[in-house]
Amino acid sequence: MGPIPIPIPRRRSSRSLLFFFFLCSSFHFFSGFSDDSTASKDAATNNGAHAHTTSSIILIVLIVLVLFSLLSFLLFKLWRKKKREEQYARLLKLFEEDDELELELGLRD
Repeated sequence: MGPIPIPIPRRRSSRSLLFFFFLCSSFHFFSGFSDDSTASKDAATNNGAHAHTTSSIILIVLIVLVLFSLLSFLLFKLWRKKKREEQYARLLKLFEEDDELELELGLRD
């Protein structure tokens, strides 16, 4: 006996792969239209409660983010005001020292 021929699989064309993909996805799509009234009522109440909970959580998160942003903005403004006052105080001190220096050097009476 000679060697056993091994079948070489042919490459599937892209058209057949696309057809297979659309066929599988269409089965999933149409399975959603099955009419099971008890399951659909339970699912509707669960989905309604779940949607309400989800929207509440999203609303709370948005409110927290807005409050955090406002607090950060106010703290930044206060920090800038404090820095500005410190710089102004340093500037005044610098000019006071110059006046004293001029008096010491006798440049000014």
